[in-house]
Amino acid sequence: MNLQDLGDRIRHRRKKSGLTQTDIANAVQVSPQAVSKWERGENAPDISILPDLAQLLGVSIEWLLGCQSIDKDVIEATIVDIRARAAREKSEHLEPRDFANWTNSVCYQVTESALRFGGIPIKTRGAGILCLFSGSHHQDRAIDAALNAIQLFNEPLKVGMSSGMIYFGAIGHPDYARPDIIGEAVSIALLNSEWADDHTDTATAIDAKTIEGSQLRDNISLTRRQVTFPGISHQVTAVELPIK
Repeated sequence: MNLQDLGDRIRHRRKKSGLTQTDIANAVQVSPQAVSKWERGENAPDISILPDLAQLLGVSIEWLLGCQSIDKDVIEATIVDIRARAAREKSEHLEPRDFANWTNSVCYQVTESALRFGGIPIKTRGAGILCLFSGSHHQDRAIDAALNAIQLFNEPLKVGMSSGMIYFGAIGHPDYARPDIIGEAVSIALLNSEWADDHTDTATAIDAKTIEGSQLRDNISLTRRQVTFPGISHQVTAVELPIK
């Protein structure tokens, strides 16, 4: 295997997806320095990392290793929508610049929690972010990131989460396209956060698919609720996060 060719392929797909070396490192749980060495042809990813790396980059393992294969842009992931609950109230009482500073502080802190557990911030959503977790144990890492943000942030947050297959790639006019995520799991994560804000004590809601893929699946104390969302043809099982 030619390491320089492998590094070139990783760099090409990373840049095409609009990801940084840090994004890749967080997602597959290695250091940014390791990714840099891959791209320079100084080292190769461990064989155990290849499936997650290939999925994240939207290609097959065979393509990464130099064989011809069709690129993929659909991956399995957990989507997290995490935002401050007080955004509307703050916008009414703060001057625009002060509100922007407050919003930036929220985005900074919740992004740091996502990065700590290997999440990829996709975009800001008001006073918060939408991010994805892929690769090994993505459900548990997403849950841990949300709990970490809730415990560390000094104002109430609302969290929606869902797992499933999503499209991950550039969206929009070619001159302005940015990495984005599309799919039912994204819609449910967004709907869960709004529903949780009005219907749960902790303002958190994650779907059954996330629970079943996590260590919480054996927690019999979790309360499951069947929710009907507009635009979703089936009921969604929403579960409130157990926050200590």
